[in-house]
Amino acid sequence: MANDRLRVLEDVEKEIALVLQSAGTIVLELSKEKANANLLDRQLNQFQTSINRVENELSAQIRYLTQVATGQPHEGSTYSARKDCQMALNRAEYARVKLGELARTCEMMLDPQT
Repeated sequence: MANDRLRVLEDVEKEIALVLQSAGTIVLELSKEKANANLLDRQLNQFQTSINRVENELSAQIRYLTQVATGQPHEGSTYSARKDCQMALNRAEYARVKLGELARTCEMMLDPQT
């Protein structure tokens, strides 16, 4: 799972290189006295396609990281289950303390000598 995520990020990195290459070609072509409109159109389409892929992949990565960071369940993680277990243990301890306090209060009410 982690290797897949790293491969996706490597693909995004390659896509960013394509974006920069397309942008460079566009700037170079625009700096010419007579720009080739067909080349500009092709490079612009490649630029936009690459930007969209980068944006979509990075958004997916951010969504994944948001789930992990907020404790939402996701494939392969035990963080959420551990967090739920710890919260249940905390509630059980709190209930035990409160029951002890209640028992002492009941003893004091039933035993007027104290």
